[in-house]
Amino acid sequence: MAQTTHIAVTPGDGIGPEVVEEAIRCLDTLRTKHSLALEWTHFPWPSHAWHQEHGKSMPEDALSQLKAYDAILLGALGDPGPVDDPNRYLLTDSVSLAPLLEMRKGFDQWVCERPARLLPGARRYLADERAKDLDMLVIRENSEGEYVGQGGRLRKGTEDETATQMEVFTRKATNRIIRYAFEQAHTRATERANEGRTRHFRTLDGRDCESQVCLITKRNALRYWGDMYTEAFEEISKEFPDVATHHELVDAACMKFVQSPWTFDVVVASNLQGDILTDLAAVLSGGMGVAPSCNLNPTDPDMPSMFEPTHGSAPDIAGQGLADPTAMLFTVARMLEWFGRKDPVMAAAGKELFGAVAADLAENAGTRRGTEDIGAAICGRLTA
Repeated sequence: MAQTTHIAVTPGDGIGPEVVEEAIRCLDTLRTKHSLALEWTHFPWPSHAWHQEHGKSMPEDALSQLKAYDAILLGALGDPGPVDDPNRYLLTDSVSLAPLLEMRKGFDQWVCERPARLLPGARRYLADERAKDLDMLVIRENSEGEYVGQGGRLRKGTEDETATQMEVFTRKATNRIIRYAFEQAHTRATERANEGRTRHFRTLDGRDCESQVCLITKRNALRYWGDMYTEAFEEISKEFPDVATHHELVDAACMKFVQSPWTFDVVVASNLQGDILTDLAAVLSGGMGVAPSCNLNPTDPDMPSMFEPTHGSAPDIAGQGLADPTAMLFTVARMLEWFGRKDPVMAAAGKELFGAVAADLAENAGTRRGTEDIGAAICGRLTA
């Protein structure tokens, strides 16, 4: 019998509790259907509500409590809404989103994975017919870089104020994120071949490959870490001769994400640049409402990974039952597949959930439905 997997559920702010409720409904349906060894515990933090009552977003021992779980399922953090209430309890982004960085760093969730694939039924923002073939995985270094939080403000509030923000890059973190990107390129190529949708990428010397990794930096202006990333990329690529390689500067990459997103496969980037690129990729694949996200620690099984949709707390519709839970449900599907490393039944359940959400998206393209209606429809597919 499989060992029980435990999830810490942190609904958070705004629409977070609404989309998490549908996620739990689908998880419960799958648990019953497949006798999954799966349990979860709800936490009222981190959140604005907890901060309003306690003066902080989560308790001092929050990471110690969460470390006992196999994964964290997070709804959203940010403005809790409603936006028409000027007196609502509202924290700055640097305070409300701080728990995200604390969890990512505290559990060394060094990979942020965000897939961008244009599925049938998703909104298509690009007119070019080739845009329907968009299928990329953006891998963001998630442990250091621009988000280390080192720096400060001198003479704050005066005209002589000086702010410093340090970036920190290590060769260890650089090597592991780039090697992970190549490994994922192999995995994706195998999955595509099994599904009969092989892709082809040309190498600089004219060879044909079924996968590609594109490194994105700003090495012309940020030369020190940019050169280190480039050197590590060139070195590690020699271990994967069957994977095509490519390099783009981040500004050119943003342009090409819009011009020709179908030419990308796996993209690897630094923390900040990956953060920006993934939001752009999410819109190209249908918008924030369909974009999943994972913060992973692939190397330490004793550390929980964290799963959250790419979208924020959507304060403009919070509490109205209008939030689309699709991104959250795609995220849950990836969480189950992550658990599948140890339990193949979980992996199968994750694929089943992905299929049900994708089918619902295709069948109801452009139809406005409430949060509960979408959740109920997907649960209906899971039990049909």
